[in-house]
Amino acid sequence: MAGHSKWANIQHRKGRQDEKRGAAFSKLAKEITVAAKMGGGDPGFNPRLRLAVDKAKGVNMPKDKIDNAIKKGTGELEGVSYEEVRYEGYGIGGSAVMVDCLTDNKTRTVADVRHAFSKYGGNMGTDGCVAFQFKHCGQLLFAPGTSEDALMEAALEAGAEDVVTNDDGSIEVITGPWEFTAVKEALEKAGFIAEFGEVTMKPENVIELAGDEAARMQKLLDALESLDDVQEVYTSAEIAE
Repeated sequence: MAGHSKWANIQHRKGRQDEKRGAAFSKLAKEITVAAKMGGGDPGFNPRLRLAVDKAKGVNMPKDKIDNAIKKGTGELEGVSYEEVRYEGYGIGGSAVMVDCLTDNKTRTVADVRHAFSKYGGNMGTDGCVAFQFKHCGQLLFAPGTSEDALMEAALEAGAEDVVTNDDGSIEVITGPWEFTAVKEALEKAGFIAEFGEVTMKPENVIELAGDEAARMQKLLDALESLDDVQEVYTSAEIAE
């Protein structure tokens, strides 16, 4: 048992992501381009590209934008060359923060990220200072009331790594990062539809924040997520609504 507010916390985060759907298109296009450049333009043979395309479809990104992003990655269309870079630091209450970026100008990006940290009460750290606190994995969240035994049996048969029942009754299925899509599809065939799913950096331990600390932390996260070069922001903070 773990995470008494897991369901509310993830629903809150999903709602905030949906609000930023427009900005998500350009960030997803970058990820698709980089994935195609690194592993080829066929999602069937490129797990990272398949994840990116699935995510883009999930926010109704137009097919032509997806196709163009792939073609930029494979060189069929001219495009900007992006570099992957990760920054780490600390937020409110000692919470860990990791910021994944795709950039064509590291000098600009590091300055922007450092400014956001310092302006909103965080501290940018050195490489590796908090990465050990996170696990790269797939995460599927099922609503309270889902049959734990049946879901566990189906999940483990599908190749999931773990099944966790939270204090609020919601159930998390944890997968390897590249097995996420296969497990998700297998569970859907078995009749289990996740309310939320993503490949993420899952914190090994969370720091619960409420009141003023929660508000300050949300401002920091919003500032980081609003940066054009930032793709994903991960944190060990669990923010109470």
